[in-house]
Amino acid sequence: MISAILLILITIFVPPVGVFLVAGCGMDLFINILLTLLGYFPGHIHAFYIEYVYYKRRDEARAGIYDSRRAPGVYSENVQRGGGGYGTM
Repeated sequence: MISAILLILITIFVPPVGVFLVAGCGMDLFINILLTLLGYFPGHIHAFYIEYVYYKRRDEARAGIYDSRRAPGVYSENVQRGGGGYGTM
């Protein structure tokens, strides 16, 4: 809970850092940097969407629900799996 609140606070001020903490260095981070440079608001929308998908998938995995469909617009496997490692969860 505390980590989610800290992540939200970080994302409010610097959206790419929030995406980096969840998705790592990859296409999602690159897209977020571009969106933030185009305007602060689009960067926020993208960052909070990435974080929403991450926490939703993580909570579903903990409840034993595994969604095999990919979330649209999310390129990070870490976010797609909700932080689960490679292989079975």
